[in-house]
Amino acid sequence: MQNSQELSLPSMGCGTWAWGNQLLWGYDESMDEQLQSVFNLCVSNGVTLFDTGDSYGTGRLNGRSEKLLGKFSQAYQGVNQDNICIATKLAAYPWRWTSKSMVKACQSSAQRLGRNVDLVQMHWSTANYAPWQESGLLDGLADLYEQGLVKGVGLSNYGPKRLEYVYKKFSERGVPITTLQVQYSLLSTYPVTELGLKDVCDQLGIKLIAYSPLALGILTGKYSETGPFPKGIRGLLFRQLLPGVRSLLECLREIAASRQKTMSQVAINWCICKGTIPIPGAKSVEQAQQNIGALGWQLNASEIAELDQATGSADKKMVQNIFQTR
Repeated sequence: MQNSQELSLPSMGCGTWAWGNQLLWGYDESMDEQLQSVFNLCVSNGVTLFDTGDSYGTGRLNGRSEKLLGKFSQAYQGVNQDNICIATKLAAYPWRWTSKSMVKACQSSAQRLGRNVDLVQMHWSTANYAPWQESGLLDGLADLYEQGLVKGVGLSNYGPKRLEYVYKKFSERGVPITTLQVQYSLLSTYPVTELGLKDVCDQLGIKLIAYSPLALGILTGKYSETGPFPKGIRGLLFRQLLPGVRSLLECLREIAASRQKTMSQVAINWCICKGTIPIPGAKSVEQAQQNIGALGWQLNASEIAELDQATGSADKKMVQNIFQTR
């Protein structure tokens, strides 16, 4: 049976991928009230697209990110309540290779959320390492749409060639692709400038979602070359990147000052001006307020050109996702 529901996609998302990382590293239940406040603030200010994944909060946490998001959406009562859009990504685990396994995975996500998934996405393509696995997974996504279990389907970390392949495959079944999610920011322009994904998405009627629009926090201006740095691999990455992006950060800082905005708000607004839906993470009310401050205004053409030039001349770029296909 063809899905007759239409997915109304909000103009900006509040990405829960950051919550997922927090769940994996030191989450405890004392954070629930704080995260509920973040959720409430976002929705009341018109930020109603929330993106998560069934791999966020694995092991003993057992999909905790989806459980929390479901809990928060059920508890919220107020303006924009009916506009909340829940998107989740299903991981291409090696033990998932049939269409039924994807349908079952989405049903499990819906159970954890306590509601149907609005937008279901393939978290990554297996084309780079196990191309034989992907066909069944894609069939499962199409089945979910045809059975009316989701309002829309999307992809994540797909390049233009693979995207066009899936688009053709889905078109034969009358299944539209609503979104494509890629790593995109002032420090990660590769999917657009080198792969040309935005042009392809525009041609196919697909909305481009930008994850990690603040480049893991580098574009917030919070970190300097002398430290302190985050712990672990992220800290090592920052040590390598910061000296090479000095001119970009200075350009971002100057525009933010002239606009009376923060560097984060300018970086997110740049993504919006490029025609994408940025999904910055928010683990505190202060971070959510920062994200919301990126809405309701636009950088002018001169400012965008300055940032583009600074980005193009930066000596360092953000490391690309290993699953990104061409």
